[in-house]
Amino acid sequence: MALVRHRRHPNLRLPLPEPSERRPRFPLPVSRSSPTTVKPTAGDVITAADLENLAVLGHGNSGTVYKVRHKTTLDTYALKIIHSNADATTRRRAFSETSILRRATDCPHVVAFHGSFEKPSGDVAIVMEYVDGGTLETALAGGTFSEERLRVVARGILQGLAGLHERFIAHRDIKPANILLDSKGEVKISDFGVSKIMCRTLEACKSYVGTCAYMSPERFDPEAHGGNYNGFAADIWSLGLTLFELYVGHFPFLEAGQRPDWATLICAICYSDPPSLPETASPEFRSFIESCLKKESNDRLTAAQLLTHPFVCRDSGTR
Repeated sequence: MALVRHRRHPNLRLPLPEPSERRPRFPLPVSRSSPTTVKPTAGDVITAADLENLAVLGHGNSGTVYKVRHKTTLDTYALKIIHSNADATTRRRAFSETSILRRATDCPHVVAFHGSFEKPSGDVAIVMEYVDGGTLETALAGGTFSEERLRVVARGILQGLAGLHERFIAHRDIKPANILLDSKGEVKISDFGVSKIMCRTLEACKSYVGTCAYMSPERFDPEAHGGNYNGFAADIWSLGLTLFELYVGHFPFLEAGQRPDWATLICAICYSDPPSLPETASPEFRSFIESCLKKESNDRLTAAQLLTHPFVCRDSGTR
């Protein structure tokens, strides 16, 4: 039986209430006629003067992403401008994201890093791989995903997460809007603005960052879990919600069309049982989602373990 996708409420992506992060948006600081002078980061070769603006790709809480082209090579990139505006937290996150992308640029299914530079104003620019197929969020506007399509998506995200976690990086904001698709349907994890490099595998996270709708129970209510949480396990919870949403067409913890708010989300995520898939879901897919959406973080499988799950391995040639 075909599933009808209901329109998702535009306020679902509730950001954390951090007023300091609500930055004004500014035009792209590059111009064909008068290139901006910048100081390149050591080892980087691309500067603002090399780039020309093609289009705006999207906006976030801390910056804007543009499609740009290198004037000499004609290569296309995504340029993320993070507007610090003298905000210390945003500025720290900008440099942290650059550091994480450098560390993870060779991970499979993670957007590649091509350089960064800083303007005298404090705005930070990050040059990344341009992925031409949009996000999973925009793809969902065209209809829900079949299990076969979800298998490919799940495998790609897990390979990306496994590479990140091996490098002690917790993404902390996995959601449909942060997963890109290329023209071949392969996925790339993007947006590392709230990610964290863990000093050791079992280090706990304490900061309360990310998009709240996709947070795990221990992130929503850290005091009930000893005041901290496992960032890697939290990524797995967010993955489960992302795949669930792509299958049913709406956010799993809410009824289709229901208005989300902070109180509704925290009650649903922290005090309700995990959502159940429709009867149309296969046993393998149901098992996979249940493995991600365990209320206790220690009960969730790791990214490496989930790559061996029957749902992911079917017809993949790997076991």
